Amino acid sequence: MNAFRSRTLVLFVGDLVFFVFALWLSLYLRVMEAPSQEFFLAHLAPFSFLFLVWVAVFFIAGLYESRSIILARRAFSATLLVAQTLNLIITALFFFFVPWFGIAPKTLLFIYLPVSFLLILLWRVVIYPWLGLQRSETAIMVGQGKEIDELTSALNRAHRAPARIVEVIRPSQGNLAGVVEAAIHKHDARFVIADFSDKTISAAFPELYNYLAKGIRFFDALPLYEEVFGRIALSHIDDQWLARNVSRSAHLLYDSFKRAMDIVIGLPAALVFLVIYPCVALALKIQDSGEVVIAMPRVGEAGRVFNFYKFRSMSGNDNAEYGSQGTSKLYVTKVGKVLRVTRLDELPQLWNVIKGDLSLIGPRPEAPSLVSHYVKEIPYYNMRHLVKPGLSGWAQLYHDNHPHHGTEVEATREKFSYDLYYLKHRSLLLDAVIILKTIKKMLLQSGK
Repeated sequence: MNAFRSRTLVLFVGDLVFFVFALWLSLYLRVMEAPSQEFFLAHLAPFSFLFLVWVAVFFIAGLYESRSIILARRAFSATLLVAQTLNLIITALFFFFVPWFGIAPKTLLFIYLPVSFLLILLWRVVIYPWLGLQRSETAIMVGQGKEIDELTSALNRAHRAPARIVEVIRPSQGNLAGVVEAAIHKHDARFVIADFSDKTISAAFPELYNYLAKGIRFFDALPLYEEVFGRIALSHIDDQWLARNVSRSAHLLYDSFKRAMDIVIGLPAALVFLVIYPCVALALKIQDSGEVVIAMPRVGEAGRVFNFYKFRSMSGNDNAEYGSQGTSKLYVTKVGKVLRVTRLDELPQLWNVIKGDLSLIGPRPEAPSLVSHYVKEIPYYNMRHLVKPGLSGWAQLYHDNHPHHGTEVEATREKFSYDLYYLKHRSLLLDAVIILKTIKKMLLQSGK
C-alpha cells in the first residue's frame, strides 16, 4: 500500500539528513564554534558509511516497518534509544579497528549519542507529523469475515495509521456499488479498502473507478492485511491462491544459493560453538545425569522424517508423543530454562543444517504425531513442507502465541498463517532480515 511505503521512504531520507545535522552540531558543541568545511568533511567521509549501517540497525529494530509504525507495539523512544546506543557502539568499534581516517572521535561520540537521539526524536515525533504524512484519511471498508474485522480494528486503534475506517459495508447489501458511492459522499472518504477476492465486490466496483479522477484511492484488503499483520488471511486460501503464490520451481536458483549459504555459515558456526558443549554437558550431568543431546523425530521437506538434535532442556525425551490428553508429562528443568533463554539448547541443530535436514531460515519443524493431527484440522497444512524447515523463521519473530509441548490447533493455525507468508514472499532479502532480527531477539533474550 503506497500510503504506507511513502512514509517509510520519507522516514529513511529524514533520518539520514538528521544524522548529518547531528554530526555537525556535535562538532560544534565539542569546541563551541562552527566546524570548518574541511574539518566537517573529514568526519563526514567515514560517518557516511556508518550512517548506512545505522539505518540498517533502525530497520532491524523495526523503526521502518508498517507493523511497528502502525500497530505501535513498543514505545518508540525506548526503541530509538537502544538502537542509537547500539549504533554508537558499532561506531566506536569501527574507529578502533579501522584507524585509516586519521580521527579518533572518542569525545565526539559521547556528545553525539544524546544529540542524535534528541534530533531523531524531534524529527520523528514533531517534524514528520507536521509534514502531514501522518494524517489519517477517512476510509470505507468493503468486505466481511474475521480478517476484514481484524484489519478494521487494527487501523482504527492505531494512532499512526494512514486510514480510519468510518464505515464497514458488507457485500450482501443490495446495490453494493450504490451503497459504496453513498458512503463516499457521506463521509468524504479518500480511501476505499475492499476485499476484491469476493466476486460480489469485484463485480460491483468497475462502475466506481470513475472516482479515481476525483482523488479517491482504492486498495485491496488482503495485501494490506499481509502488510499490516505479516501473515496470510487463512479464510481466503484455496487451490487457486496456492497455485498463484506458492511454487517450488520458481525458486530453484534461490534454493541452491540458500543451501550454499547454509554450509558457508553453518559449518564455521558449528565448529566454533563446539567449545560450549563440555560446559553444557557438565551442567546437565550435575543436574540429573540424564542425556545431554537428544534426538527427536521431526517432519522436514517433502514430509521426510529426520532426527532433530537438541541439548536436553526437559526432564526427559517423549519424542512429542503426547497421548490422548495432547500435553507432555515432562517439565522444563532449571538448567533447561537457562538453555532455552540463551537459545543454547538449539546449538546441535547446526549439524542438522550441515546435513541438509534443516536450513538456517524456514518454518520450524513439527513432530510427526503433531503433523498428522494438524493436517486433519488445518487445510493445506502440508504446504509448509514444500521447503526445508529452519533454525529460525518468520513465525518465530512475529507469532506471539507459540504452541509448546502439546497439541494446540488454534495457536498452530495462526502460526501457519505466518508460515504461508514466508512461503509466498521467501527470498534472500527476507532470509537476511529474519537472520538479523533473530540475532537481535537472541541478544535481547526476548524469545520463549
